[in-house]
Amino acid sequence: MYDDRLEITSPGPLHFGLTPDDLFEPHRSRLWNPWIARTFYRRGIIETWGTGTLRMAETAAAAGLPRPEIEEQGDTVIVRFRHGTVVPDLGRAVQTDHQGVTENGRAASAREEVIDLLEESSEGMTRRELFSELRNDISERQLRRILEDLRNDGLVRVTGTGWSARWKRTETPR
Repeated sequence: MYDDRLEITSPGPLHFGLTPDDLFEPHRSRLWNPWIARTFYRRGIIETWGTGTLRMAETAAAAGLPRPEIEEQGDTVIVRFRHGTVVPDLGRAVQTDHQGVTENGRAASAREEVIDLLEESSEGMTRRELFSELRNDISERQLRRILEDLRNDGLVRVTGTGWSARWKRTETPR
C-alpha cells in the first residue's frame, strides 16, 4: 500500500498468451486453477469466468476512479489501483468502516436491512439466514461486524453461538 496507490503482486506470468491489454477487453477465459475457480463459484464469490477484470474497470469507473493498471514484469504480474482526486481521511475511513459504513454505502444500507429483517422475524434469524438475504451486498465478515456493532449499540441480542445462534431485535435500545 502506497500513498497514491494499492499494488497487488502475483508471482508468475499471465498465462495462455494473454497480455494486460487483453484483460480489459472481452476475452476467452481459460482457468489456470480450476479448483480455486470452482470453489469461488460455489461460494458465490464469482458468477462467471473471464469477467473479473472487466468488472474491476467498470466498478472503478462508476466510483470515479482510474481503471486499474495491470503490468507484467518478467515472471510477476502487478495490479495497481490508483485513487481518484479525492483522498479519504484514512483515520476516519477505518472508524467509519468499523461502524459498518463503506464508501459506497452498501454496508450502511445492509445494517439497516439487517435491522429491518430482524424486526420482521418474531423468532429471530441465524447469521446464515441473514447472510443469504444479504448475499450480494456484503461479506460474511461485514455481517459479523454489523451484528456485533448492533449488539454493542443495544439494538439486537443473541442467543446461542456460531452460525446457529439466533439474532433478535431488542424491544428497547439501551
